Amino acid sequence: MSQPTIVVTGAAGNLGKAVVQKFATEAYKVYALVHSISQIDAWKNLSVTQLPTDLLNEQHCETSIQAIIAETQNIDVAVLTAGGFVMGTIAETDLNKMQQQLALNFETAYNIARPVFLQMLKQKKGHLFLTGSKAGLNTQHAKGVTAYGLSKSLLFRLAEIMQAEANGTQVQIHVIVPNIIDTPQNRAAMPNADFSKWTLPETIADKIYAIVHSNSMEPMVMMV
Repeated sequence: MSQPTIVVTGAAGNLGKAVVQKFATEAYKVYALVHSISQIDAWKNLSVTQLPTDLLNEQHCETSIQAIIAETQNIDVAVLTAGGFVMGTIAETDLNKMQQQLALNFETAYNIARPVFLQMLKQKKGHLFLTGSKAGLNTQHAKGVTAYGLSKSLLFRLAEIMQAEANGTQVQIHVIVPNIIDTPQNRAAMPNADFSKWTLPETIADKIYAIVHSNSMEPMVMMV
């Protein structure tokens, strides 16, 4: 059997690194989409290919995905973790701030999700993971994070559309909704928080792997 393939965006980030590490140690061929190639010691001796990709450039994303398909013929899993966060009430959120968040959280996902999804439709199988948020899942929780919440909410609607188009196949679309992720950056930003209630990136990566290898149709929205 050929080596399974996974594509990971935001691969140099905390969650992305954990996903790359998990799947690479489970004998996957990992394509880590990054802004630029860097030396990551944890990936040494693992089947990880760093692929510099501008996620805001649709043609660049298409080229990267087609290069992966040409090499592997299949994309079994894609985990899209790239994104960004900004605070702001409606009064504090002008159109420029809104457009920046739409670009970071929706366009970066769509530019990769679209060609990956079309390949999975051809294969009639695959798992595509988008990274949502509680503010995007229920925008009543987006008070104070207007642009972030709205931009993340689009990922849930995109997942619904894709799952409808994939009806009758074994293509599954998932939106993972993390709790606060336990990262150095979050600890620095919230030093008085109870870190024991946060979720480790490795825990989320393990959950994603378990979903991929489940023999049943999993729920679209996955709280992790």
